[in-house]
Amino acid sequence: MLSKNTICLWYNGGALDAAQFYANTFPDSAVGAVHRAPGDYPAGHQGDILTVEFTLLGIPCLGLNGGPAFSHSEAFSFQIATDDQAETDRLWNAIVGNGGQESQCGWCKDRWGLSWQITPRALTSAVTDADPAVAQRAFAAMMRMKKIDIAAIEAARRG
Repeated sequence: MLSKNTICLWYNGGALDAAQFYANTFPDSAVGAVHRAPGDYPAGHQGDILTVEFTLLGIPCLGLNGGPAFSHSEAFSFQIATDDQAETDRLWNAIVGNGGQESQCGWCKDRWGLSWQITPRALTSAVTDADPAVAQRAFAAMMRMKKIDIAAIEAARRG
């Protein structure tokens, strides 16, 4: 890893599978080096995959197979800005359809427990509109959604 700042994500043995899924799902993503443990450790044995270097949307990451001691939470998420409904649907469906779980307001979790915000740019624009009434209508519409429906957000924005 050449980056001075790398996001380290803890997995319970699924770091390589997760990295491969991300690389196949998101643009500007790739799996790099896979490192095996030089000796036994609390969550594994010598020769097991210990870390996986990968890039996710251009962000350097390290997947650590640290075992079951820690799990992901909504306190950390990747927010992915989408340009249209097709991209929103593709990413949402890839995450949820691969053993993930839907949540509210554009949030979902992948099968490894990592949280994602699939956030259309149209939503961000609407909920930050300079007109408080517009922002409020768009926000209220979003609060009723799981996956974001851009047409419904735009309709709420128009009133």
